[in-house]
Amino acid sequence: MRAQPFDNIIDRRNTASWKWDKLDKVFGTSDLLPMWIADMDFAAPPAVVEAVKAKADHGIYGYATFPRSFYEAITGWMKRRHNWDVKGEWIMVTPGVVPAISIAVQAFTAPGDGIVIQPPVYPPFFRCVKANRRRLVENPLKFEEGQYRIDFDDLERKLDPTVKMLILCNPHNPVGRVWPKEDLIRLTEICIKHNLLILADEIHGDLIFTGHRHIPLATLGAEVAERTVTFTAPSKTFNLAGLYTSATIISNPALRQRFNELLEVLSVNEGNVFGIAACEAAYNHGEAWLSDLLAYLEESADFLIRYLSERMPQVKAVRPEATYLAWLDFRELGLDSAELRRFLIYKAKVGLNDGTTFGTQGEGFARLNFGCPRSLLAEGLTRIEKAIKG
Repeated sequence: MRAQPFDNIIDRRNTASWKWDKLDKVFGTSDLLPMWIADMDFAAPPAVVEAVKAKADHGIYGYATFPRSFYEAITGWMKRRHNWDVKGEWIMVTPGVVPAISIAVQAFTAPGDGIVIQPPVYPPFFRCVKANRRRLVENPLKFEEGQYRIDFDDLERKLDPTVKMLILCNPHNPVGRVWPKEDLIRLTEICIKHNLLILADEIHGDLIFTGHRHIPLATLGAEVAERTVTFTAPSKTFNLAGLYTSATIISNPALRQRFNELLEVLSVNEGNVFGIAACEAAYNHGEAWLSDLLAYLEESADFLIRYLSERMPQVKAVRPEATYLAWLDFRELGLDSAELRRFLIYKAKVGLNDGTTFGTQGEGFARLNFGCPRSLLAEGLTRIEKAIKG
């Protein structure tokens, strides 16, 4: 297999990296290979690096505005990649998807209202609901025929007039599912029937593997678009999370006004001078780089699944259809969640995300980030294998 730029190991220690420099705080030791938080160990596309350098060389980093070219970069990307005709006025910018979801919860629901999430799912979803004093309604995914699926019957049983919203993760983090069109249609039919607003977290929507296609929920017709708030960003796609620039897309004028009013009240609608430049460069000039990245990540996913099958069959994983995240099933080891955490930290010496942070359905699981040079992925898997055999 030929060497690629993604094989290069870039030392991230002592760079104020949350992933590499906060191991003591998160795991209680720094003697670990970090394969947890969802950013990649790859340099951003050269066009992005050059755009940020040019902005840095200017030497003045005052308050930033969002030029027309910024919105055109986003709308152009959505049209080219996802065949979604987004208008510039539908886009509002926030420092990240998680704060935007929390703002939407505040803007569109009241304390005590029920909000549906589908665990095992991205941990901040729980916090965005509970910290805002809304009621958590869990619609757990079910695992059938080697694949995670939405439990539509369970969802309908749990809906009543006090449930006002559903938060959809598509592609799904951590299980790596790209929800097929027929599932999305059935889900939206249920939401329309029960008058639910849908928050669609589509931040991983560009990281789709061969044989699958990301369908933005808001493209499924005018009635769906009217009740959908979409969250996206270049941060996962191009490894720009530290630049805190994400987009919330709302075509419904009334919902958009309510969301924007709260953005202004909270004063979180201003721009990051480097994030604006990076976003434009990524969306305008990053497609070739992304094609290479996706090929590399698919090869890494294949490597991971093959390694587990051949060398540690006690650990199971469904091959992800998207993202650079693998949902590993350690239940055959017979460890409870605390024992599994200690085993991975102190025996295997790898830092993975604890499965129980994704909900009780994550008992016995852990999430592994394979968005790294393949030599690091091999090192992490080898450490786990040796710990199991030892």
